[in-house]
Amino acid sequence: MTSRQLPDYPTLRSHYNAFLTLERGLSENTRINYLADADRLVDWLQSVGQNVYTANLECIQGFIIDLHQLGISPRSQARIISGIKSLYRYLKTESLIDDNSTLLLESPRLGRKLPDILTVEEIDDMVDAIDMTRIEGQRNRAIIETLYGCGLRVSELCNLRIDNINFDDGLLMVIGKGDKQRLVPMSQTSIDEIRRWLLDRSRIAVKRGEEGMLFISRRGRRLTRVMVFYIVRGLAEAAGVRKEISPHTLRHSFATHLLEGGANLRAIQQMLGHESIATTELYLHLDRSHLREEILTHHPRNTRPHRPD
Repeated sequence: MTSRQLPDYPTLRSHYNAFLTLERGLSENTRINYLADADRLVDWLQSVGQNVYTANLECIQGFIIDLHQLGISPRSQARIISGIKSLYRYLKTESLIDDNSTLLLESPRLGRKLPDILTVEEIDDMVDAIDMTRIEGQRNRAIIETLYGCGLRVSELCNLRIDNINFDDGLLMVIGKGDKQRLVPMSQTSIDEIRRWLLDRSRIAVKRGEEGMLFISRRGRRLTRVMVFYIVRGLAEAAGVRKEISPHTLRHSFATHLLEGGANLRAIQQMLGHESIATTELYLHLDRSHLREEILTHHPRNTRPHRPD
């Protein structure tokens, strides 16, 4: 490591910003994205006891693996990697590091192709394609907004109970893999759509044993994973969405849109209930108010108005 006095990150960030603006002449959007990429990496490195000066290639690859495990689209991963490489080129140019290990940085090998990511407009189109004259219309609207607004797995959605919802605090108690419980912040849109669905649900004759289930069929039984799959697939086709999607696509879209909106990587991990193989024991403690602030600040459903009915 070079013996030169190393600036703290706020100072480094300021100098890097000036470099991007004055010497590289980047567009405003690219400059902002590169700074956001640097912020995300530094935040993640701090959580594992590292910094931009000490992190080696294996450490930085751990950050990229976390992005992949969150379901962040390959395109977004590639853009973030470009931002990280830009930062390390600057560090090397300024002799703040001896070796630029990111020259060998590649996107992680994907064992399977991630589902396509939906745009906010495509999700709006799916919502608008719902036939609200049918008794299940409001239910399907609430399903889409809960999958996208809370980033749930389809199994988690199917097992939601009415008493899992804290409307006052805007939180869901979710039972995830391994019966692990987590609190998930809700977008205001998902809260509103669920409230409307509960009014329609009250007019359905619910089968014995299903009284507490949030999402039920017209016949009063809880929805299955297959039923939700066909609901999502049918709405995509009705909306003219030319992508191969499933309920999990909405979960990936939730994660990608939050990240691209500037949300904290650790907050997204905790909301998704996802344990990274690289950092299982290194989660930051994030309280409920912080998680809710992340989704209210960065989720598209809260940063732009939903199209009126």
